[in-house]
Amino acid sequence: QVQLVESGGGLVQPGGSLRLSCVASGNILRIYTAAWYRQAPEKERERVAFIGSDGSTKYADSTKGRFTISRDNDKNTVYLQMNTLKPEDTAVYYCNADISTGYMHRRDYWGRGTQVTVSS
Repeated sequence: QVQLVESGGGLVQPGGSLRLSCVASGNILRIYTAAWYRQAPEKERERVAFIGSDGSTKYADSTKGRFTISRDNDKNTVYLQMNTLKPEDTAVYYCNADISTGYMHRRDYWGRGTQVTVSS
């Protein structure tokens, strides 16, 4: 069974930085694409960043220039570096990945989420 586990969340002051990690485990052949989403109270889920199989990236307008998504294929890990954090970045951040395994074609998997709180 494939599992995605996020880590790196926490409490930071405005202007601070955090790096989130998403580690995929299981009989993984390849992570094709991956993305980070976030959901704040009373807000709809928002895609924060996306990374393609070729390493190409896309970002939400609210995070472009501050957030960077990256991947380490050898470690089956996706990262989200978050700089110049703002209170409005406060949310639960979720990892999503399109993964193929030794037994199945590619499909989406989701992590359980990690809390990011930006407050003074």
